[in-house]
Amino acid sequence: MAASDANSCIYLNDTPKQIKNKINKYAFSGGQATVEDHRKLGGNCDVDTSFQFLKYFLESDEELEEVRQQYTSGKMLTGELKAKAIEVIQAVVQEMQARRATVTDSTVADFSTPRALAYTF
Repeated sequence: MAASDANSCIYLNDTPKQIKNKINKYAFSGGQATVEDHRKLGGNCDVDTSFQFLKYFLESDEELEEVRQQYTSGKMLTGELKAKAIEVIQAVVQEMQARRATVTDSTVADFSTPRALAYTF
């Protein structure tokens, strides 16, 4: 993936619609070629991008394990896994955007102002 390709990653300033579009169109799936095959053989979480996102952004390990079991057994389809990843990532990005909106020039100045460091060795 190239950094110059706007669809190659999810940015913190992406809208929920952009996040949904990027995951649905560009996230590699570990699912099978047909629904019937997927129901029989299940998906491969090791190569599924949506599952990899959930490994980092889903807070509950128990919920992640449940998703893994459902996907690898074929009970959960690729579209359902992507929908779960979209939901989780949209929430994380929206929270980051809300926190970023509270940062003022004064806050930046407080962190950027040179100051003496007190070393106590």
